[in-house]
Amino acid sequence: MTHILAIDQGTTSSRAILFDSNMEITATAQEEFEQHFPDSGWVEHDPSDLWSTTAGTCRNVIERAGLSEKDITAIGITNQRETTVVWDRKTGKAIYNAIVWQDRRTADYCRELRDAGHEDMFTEKTGLLLDPYFSGTKLKWILDHVDGARDRAAAGELLFGTVDSFLIWKLTGGREHVTDATNAARTLLYDIRKGRWSKTICDLLDIPMEMLPTVKDCAADFGMTRADLFGREIPILGVAGDQQAATIGQACFEPGMMKSTYGTGCFALMNTGDTPVVSQNRLLATIGYQLDGKPTYALEGSIFIAGAVVQWLRDGLQIIRDAKETQPLAESADDHQTVIMVPAFTGLGAPYWNAECRGAIYGLTRNSGPAEFARAALESVGYQTRDLLEAMHADWKGEVNDSTLRVDGGMSASDWAMQFLSDIIGAPVDRPKVLETTALGAAWLAGMRAGIYPSKEDFAKSWALDRKFTPDMDETTRAEKYAGWKRAVDATLTV
Repeated sequence: MTHILAIDQGTTSSRAILFDSNMEITATAQEEFEQHFPDSGWVEHDPSDLWSTTAGTCRNVIERAGLSEKDITAIGITNQRETTVVWDRKTGKAIYNAIVWQDRRTADYCRELRDAGHEDMFTEKTGLLLDPYFSGTKLKWILDHVDGARDRAAAGELLFGTVDSFLIWKLTGGREHVTDATNAARTLLYDIRKGRWSKTICDLLDIPMEMLPTVKDCAADFGMTRADLFGREIPILGVAGDQQAATIGQACFEPGMMKSTYGTGCFALMNTGDTPVVSQNRLLATIGYQLDGKPTYALEGSIFIAGAVVQWLRDGLQIIRDAKETQPLAESADDHQTVIMVPAFTGLGAPYWNAECRGAIYGLTRNSGPAEFARAALESVGYQTRDLLEAMHADWKGEVNDSTLRVDGGMSASDWAMQFLSDIIGAPVDRPKVLETTALGAAWLAGMRAGIYPSKEDFAKSWALDRKFTPDMDETTRAEKYAGWKRAVDATLTV
């Protein structure tokens, strides 16, 4: 048994990746699933799609690699965070669609809680802000709006979980209702300082604590899969939310190290060590990872729309057929035009946290076309990343020996986008050889727990650079471009 099966359950697709004993990728399988938008600002998934695509890609990747179940040592899971599922304890059937992290339906309730003066308490305990992004208010919404849900929850018939918990429940045949500390830390219900669910918050939101999963380290025994799924029982030994898994996969184990992942959204994390940092710039304090019962904390900034803006060019405007077309389009854009796109399709995340504002485009001329839109879309990700990094540096009082930003995710494959990112932040950007850092992080957790992968220190030494991007923009241009972005954001927030 020499392979680790990494499950990477994302916002638009489920993937399964096999890593060999040298942490090299052997095979990959991926399957997209449908997105549901039942109302303005609402985003849902059918939980049965999450499960069927996960199980299907796991079987496919083992077959594709020419392996059998006997070759799989363990399973590691990483997942879209905050997405909320409530299911029947006996049948495993969800009582409502999964409410996705992007969903904004609880914005009014979050505002009510803020107006009532509760946000400081939430931030002190959870490190988070009162925003519909997180799981807690989504869970309350389901209990309040699904017929009979509250009575059934009070009777102990219903369970809550983020996607990792739901998948583990299905994988183990309902034997395990568990999560890890990183996913728990994103629910708005978990006290990251005390390392337990907060009764104070659960009482305030009227959430029965019996619904909540048991919280474990990121590398732990999460249960055994049903024998009928893969031909034998396989242990699940590693779990981390996708952004924390990417932080691990990028080997950001020292305080001050930073990574930024470009998937549907963009998420930048800075390792802050043993102590959560209370942000003065509306960033989040969260658990970066937890090993041997000891949490390591991180500052996080979340951008809701990164790769999704390219999907919008493809599916909404239909000016490209493939994401790869954005780079040559951006390169051909008219340098005399200054088109700025603020992709607030579902509001703006850190450091603005405005759920109500919507996307806008500024600086259009009669000559503006697909090339200018493509460039503005890619530049918007760089601008938003700079917003996050400036807020992080303002909050972090510790030493930063290296201002380099490690990047990963689909958009990091674009040389044009990464060069602009380096230019606009004025710092080096390092792209690793293994771009699948999220899956690698989950695989390493499971493989390390199983004893076939190296220690944290040796794993960090194995991190390998693909390409370093260094700033090639003069300071005057950088300042002018960023000032234009800030004006555009201000205008968007005031509409």
